[in-house]
Amino acid sequence: MITRYSEARLPTSHGEFRIVVYRTGTPPGPGGAALGVVEEEHVAMILGDVAGAGVLARVHSSCFTGEVLGSLRCDCRAQLDAALARIGREGRGVLVYLVQEGRGIGLGNKVRAYDLQDGGHDTVDANLALGFDADHRTYDLAAGILRDLGVASVRLMTNNPKKLGGLEAAGVVVDAHEPHWVEASPHSAEYLAVKRDKLGHIA
Repeated sequence: MITRYSEARLPTSHGEFRIVVYRTGTPPGPGGAALGVVEEEHVAMILGDVAGAGVLARVHSSCFTGEVLGSLRCDCRAQLDAALARIGREGRGVLVYLVQEGRGIGLGNKVRAYDLQDGGHDTVDANLALGFDADHRTYDLAAGILRDLGVASVRLMTNNPKKLGGLEAAGVVVDAHEPHWVEASPHSAEYLAVKRDKLGHIA
């Protein structure tokens, strides 16, 4: 399901990382659209030697609206930057970047959810109204990438208990949970509150 496809040096404002691109899946049959079934590309950003235990790690899902277009409806860009900055300061770590837009429902459906939110739904209810789970993501691919990199155990930067549980269920040893809150904007405060209150995100 997952193949290391290419890698190169990648200088960033947080240090010189190594970027590794993984390809997944085979062309699906009718109706096939699950993560890891269609052909996709996912990324690992590596700093230092990450083979072994106690690796500072972040598993991050793509957010085109926040990270590319600068949307203030979420904290995704700030979380991505904060994770890379922290790995840069430590000098050793990995960020796994998965194509799981909109908590796994895709960009088009995420924008449909935005429209429902503008009509009064919160981020959880909007997903449910569209017929999806509140959080549709999976973490098997992240676990496979970490194994391929030789990561034996992680100190996971996350606020999401489902992510912790999903990675552990996929065989990742989590030595520690490292809270990863960033400052809210006036546009994202309600969104973050719902993640705490309805999805159980923890500090």
